[in-house]
Amino acid sequence: MTFIARLQLQATQSESPDHFRQDVLAGLSAPQKSIPPKYLYDAAGSALFDRICELPEYYLTRNEMAILRRNIGSIVAAIADRTHLVEFGSGSSIKTRLLLDHHCFDLYTPIDVSVEHLGQACEALSLRYPRLRIEPVVADYSTLATLPIADIADRTVGFFPGSTIGNLVPQDAVAFLRNARRLLGGDGALLLGVDTAKDSSILVPAYDDAAGVTAAFSLNLLRRINRELDGTFDLARFRHVAIHNVDQHRMELYLESLVPQIVTVSGIAFRFAGGERIHTEYSYKYPRERFLALASEAGYHAPSSWTDAAHSFDVHLLKAL
Repeated sequence: MTFIARLQLQATQSESPDHFRQDVLAGLSAPQKSIPPKYLYDAAGSALFDRICELPEYYLTRNEMAILRRNIGSIVAAIADRTHLVEFGSGSSIKTRLLLDHHCFDLYTPIDVSVEHLGQACEALSLRYPRLRIEPVVADYSTLATLPIADIADRTVGFFPGSTIGNLVPQDAVAFLRNARRLLGGDGALLLGVDTAKDSSILVPAYDDAAGVTAAFSLNLLRRINRELDGTFDLARFRHVAIHNVDQHRMELYLESLVPQIVTVSGIAFRFAGGERIHTEYSYKYPRERFLALASEAGYHAPSSWTDAAHSFDVHLLKAL
């Protein structure tokens, strides 16, 4: 059985088919309309995000990869003899290959919400690393209750790259870190990337690129709702909006209605005023001291950290206090 077939079966057995519908209807019914960012990542959305990571404006992937490459020796030494690699929100697992090329893991557990994207990544990795056991999990990593292999937890390292921690509001980031600490075990560790605070002139283009790929990524959410939930969104009547909230140290992403209109989803009507927005994503930017304080609140300390000359991005290895 292929990885995609296995994951499709796993998703069918573990997730309610109405979950997407319930979250969308609840979010569109709220005073501030919003849809959880995990729903951006269907197969088409995941492919578009891969394109975003290659854009000249999107510095995050480029800077993190440079830090990982430059410091891979000391990173592998800090990971030590851990043999189980767990990746939260694995996507295409591009950065993971750097770890797999330099450290001998017995087991790799990638966790992602996109069946197709996760399956394709696992197929590619199985060919590149034929001796590696791969046990993928289709799930929302922020609410995962258990890992498939529990008896080697003390030899586990989690990997959470891309500053994805920034998509969570601080209290949810603390909750995620606490849950990751529980999943990874008392002697487990978590290697993660964290974007740092920057000027609007850098941040806004990174989330609203000139080629319009990020806009297409955001609008694909409406296309998915139309396809899967019998929605009537006219994509030409919405636009992608990226705002730098300086006071909150975060980028805010929205889909904005260009005109007054009524849209139906699963037969339920929702009224939009002209200029009304659907919130789709936050991306928090953490000064190092602020992030380490957040990690400490979750029961972690950072014995090892790596950055670049401009301190534009941080990679931390977290261990339980």
